[in-house]
Amino acid sequence: MSESAQTPMKSAVRDAMGEQIQREFYAAYLYLSMAGSFEVANLSGFARWMRAQAREEQEHAMKFFDFLLDRGEQVRLRSIEEPPYAFRSPLDTFEQALEHEREVTSHIHELYDLAVREHDYPAQVLLNWFVTEQVEEEKSATEIVERLRMAGEDSAALLILDREMGER
Repeated sequence: MSESAQTPMKSAVRDAMGEQIQREFYAAYLYLSMAGSFEVANLSGFARWMRAQAREEQEHAMKFFDFLLDRGEQVRLRSIEEPPYAFRSPLDTFEQALEHEREVTSHIHELYDLAVREHDYPAQVLLNWFVTEQVEEEKSATEIVERLRMAGEDSAALLILDREMGER
């Protein structure tokens, strides 16, 4: 499609998507940091799960990046903040991951609301995918948090969960 035939994006939607790219890359950094923490603790299954999560967050960032380019927009990449690197326990780590996913969900909903207000129908279609994806992300993190709570201080249960997480 020629550039002149494209419907221009409203700057508010473009800028909000740029911020979301930053958030998605930050999430990748966060999950990679969590993976490193698990590696140090010799919990390679949890580390593998977090590495996969980091890759997924990079893919999410690229969906926004490519969408903006497809719309003929210049993408302005923002700095990525340093994530925490020390976590108290596997439960603490996954509770933080769950809280982060809830925050991402909130941002996706705000972005969707903006796309609706600005009558940006292509953005709404893209964001529908992200709304569904966030339901899955929160469900997955919640299940792991609940299983870790059930395991409590039982080392054998923790090792079983570690093995299961490594199968992702």
